[in-house]
Amino acid sequence: MPANASDRGCEAEHLRPGTRRTPAALLHAGCLLASTVVDFEAAGGVPFDNSLSVAWRNGGLLNRTLAALRPGDTLRFPRNKTFHTMGGIVAKGLADVTIDFSGRLVFSSDIDSWPKRSDGRVLEALTFDNVERVTFTSTSGEGLLDGQGPAWWGLPGIGYLQRQENRPRLFVVGKGRDILVENITFRDPAYWTFWAHGVDGLVVRYSSISARRGRRGRRGLAHPGRPRAAASLDASVGDDAHSLTELTAFNTDGFDVSGRNVHIHDCDVWTQDDTIAVKDDSQDMLFERITASGVGLTIGSIGASLVRNITFRDCRMPNTVKGIYMKFRGDGGTIQDVTYENIAIDAPSWWPIWIGPAQQSDSNDLCAAHPCSLCWPDAPFATCKAGASTFRNVLLRNVTINGPRGSPGVLLGHATARMENVTFEDVVVNNPALLDTDYHTCEGVGSGVATGTTRPVPACFEDQTTRSQKAGADATRRSRLRRMFIGQTL
Repeated sequence: MPANASDRGCEAEHLRPGTRRTPAALLHAGCLLASTVVDFEAAGGVPFDNSLSVAWRNGGLLNRTLAALRPGDTLRFPRNKTFHTMGGIVAKGLADVTIDFSGRLVFSSDIDSWPKRSDGRVLEALTFDNVERVTFTSTSGEGLLDGQGPAWWGLPGIGYLQRQENRPRLFVVGKGRDILVENITFRDPAYWTFWAHGVDGLVVRYSSISARRGRRGRRGLAHPGRPRAAASLDASVGDDAHSLTELTAFNTDGFDVSGRNVHIHDCDVWTQDDTIAVKDDSQDMLFERITASGVGLTIGSIGASLVRNITFRDCRMPNTVKGIYMKFRGDGGTIQDVTYENIAIDAPSWWPIWIGPAQQSDSNDLCAAHPCSLCWPDAPFATCKAGASTFRNVLLRNVTINGPRGSPGVLLGHATARMENVTFEDVVVNNPALLDTDYHTCEGVGSGVATGTTRPVPACFEDQTTRSQKAGADATRRSRLRRMFIGQTL
């Protein structure tokens, strides 16, 4: 509610003779009834008009409507309606409200008109700061937030050089508590799709993210009983893959999160960057039953902070680029108490497993090492150096890599901050690349062990696999038989 409208003033407005009690009239008066369901169209939103003037009008109305919401209210974008809007939507301090994206919200592709800060940086598309007990849902199961990313990505390779990372995130929650996001499709972000930072209590479920230059994933049921918004990659990818052209939609991360008490489950993500990215100062997070294809189920990149108690389980990664990806960008950080369990990585085009420095460039030079070059190890001039940060208590259990195009991966720690207590249990590569069957790098590991059916075993790990144990038992038995034979012949 606006600061100049008191509860008493609003009550008088509701009771004044002749007052129109529609949401639009109450909003115009600066008041909303308690527990009001506000229909965005009825409040004055204009659907199906993609003109710039309507985008500004809808954006202004949306900002005012969000500012007027009170505890118990619901803002609804009606089903089968598409609203074009300008970005720079910001809501602060909401509590106990519901945002129902039953319709579609499409953000303007007019880059020149996009609102900017005084330093020239663009505003995010949709931001919610310091919110508590807020539900973002789609009761229709067909809710869509569309960032119109292709306009921002530009021509493959060239678009990034023009705008680099000055592009708006699609959906941002800052310092939220007890937040629920469900049944929503996020499509074609200009930059990161979903950025929840400093949160305490976040659940995301039955939702999907798609960032593609080419054909779109089909909407449908990924699993029996799941809402339509959770578009199934299983039903859409077929023989699809991440081409070099697709991958020029840089920085289109999926779910990026920091904070604590986060649970993301039963979601589908297809992006050209990290599908999940756990950021600095995070703990107590669970990601499960996720179908993800992109640049990894990721922890990082992490700076000089502590990340702990993170679990990924029961996930499938069809035609992905990277698989399991843990990365530091500098010194002084710690990633510990991490589990990846029951992960199927199908036909990865790059590294199925990477534990080490962040392989990235933060400049126009795509081969710059910040701290590990994207061109490493193929380009002879490329470098890759691990910072003095520590991986500790890392478990990969029941990880299956099917048909990788190259090496199973890289494990690269620092010489003085070596990896501690890293276990590969039943980490299996099926149909390995013909000339690239072993881990490319295994360095800076203080204590690593391979158990169960793990194959291949990283060179710097202790081999405690069942195959090794059987071979050891066979060798012991042969040695004992030789000693018995020699004793009998003397």
